[in-house]
Amino acid sequence: MSKPVPADAPPSVAPEPEAAAVDGGGVTEQPEPAGGGVRSMVERWKMDGVPARARLVLRALAWLFSLLALVVMASNQHGGSQDFRQYPEYNYCLGISILAWLYATAQLLRDAHRLGSGRDLIGTRKASAFVDFAGDQVVAYFMISAMSAAAPVTDYMRQKSDNLFTDSAAAAISMAFFAFVALGLSALVSGYSLSMEVLV
Repeated sequence: MSKPVPADAPPSVAPEPEAAAVDGGGVTEQPEPAGGGVRSMVERWKMDGVPARARLVLRALAWLFSLLALVVMASNQHGGSQDFRQYPEYNYCLGISILAWLYATAQLLRDAHRLGSGRDLIGTRKASAFVDFAGDQVVAYFMISAMSAAAPVTDYMRQKSDNLFTDSAAAAISMAFFAFVALGLSALVSGYSLSMEVLV
């Protein structure tokens, strides 16, 4: 038999509601908001240091300019002697532009994977920094080599006749130069990141 409660007794404390509803013995989880993948990528982008963000932007620019260089050079076919395939310097420039575009594409896909999953495709941070630095250096060297081969030929032909063929070749070389600048700056950033990894 329960005892009577005195009139001056403090009010009883109501039991706290359960933190989470129990369904079949398990705690129900709150559903993740829509667009969680995009949000996590943006959050990782913000958490990245300035060098990592700068390198990503520079590689995106290198991807764009190398794509323009290879498209302009590959479409520079106007019949007769005005066909880039008849000049080894232009073939070399086209090949290196394709190489630079493939390299920039691979690096952008790698950065997208890292931002999406939080893990780099290359194991350690030091190895990743070394691959970034070596890759940027090698591809930038090839780009300046291709421009050095194609620019004198274009200049010589433009002195004799300035036409659509030589203009297109000059435009492709200009795009290759911009891609070289982006890769060169990316190599500087990668060198800084590698030096910081070695010193730590």
